[in-house]
Amino acid sequence: MLTPLLAETADRHHHLCPRQVLGVRMGLYGLRLLGLVDEAYQPRFVNRDKRLLVFVETDGCGADGIAVATDCAIGRRTLRVVDYGKMAAALVDTQTQRAIRLNPHPDSRSLAQSCAAEAESRWHAYRQAYQVLPDEAMMVAQIVQLRQPIAAIISHPEARAICAACGEEIMNEREVVGENGRVLCQACAGNSYYQQPAAQ
Repeated sequence: MLTPLLAETADRHHHLCPRQVLGVRMGLYGLRLLGLVDEAYQPRFVNRDKRLLVFVETDGCGADGIAVATDCAIGRRTLRVVDYGKMAAALVDTQTQRAIRLNPHPDSRSLAQSCAAEAESRWHAYRQAYQVLPDEAMMVAQIVQLRQPIAAIISHPEARAICAACGEEIMNEREVVGENGRVLCQACAGNSYYQQPAAQ
């Protein structure tokens, strides 16, 4: 199961790096812990019914590996990036409400180097060893609970509102209801990641 997934993530990324391998392994391990695949990881998990929701804590190459292994995607609203700058992810079974957060074991790099001591560099050692090290030795898994209910996170794709300030459409119940019931988008409510440039 690992080889075709690594080939797919390498194709997306134009090469195969250690964090992609770690991402694929992390996704597979999380699926196994949630009982969505068996120990042999056969057959490949397909998320057609959107049963699985994944939060990745980095926007780096590891996210590609996690996406491939879990069949989750931003455009399908099954993959969320919460950029903490960490190679970590939480997999959530939306039917059972179980959530598992995974991150590399603090000793995973040194373990990889000792496992592939003959590799030409540390980078190559990580890439090679991450494909064969046992899940439990390479990753830390913990049961977690989401701070918001699943229904609020997923929302309703048909839900629409119009911002009273900018007039833009707001989807998926992401509006902010202010004083006097005034509906605002996140940006107009002061939660924007951007700003208008100052007048010259």
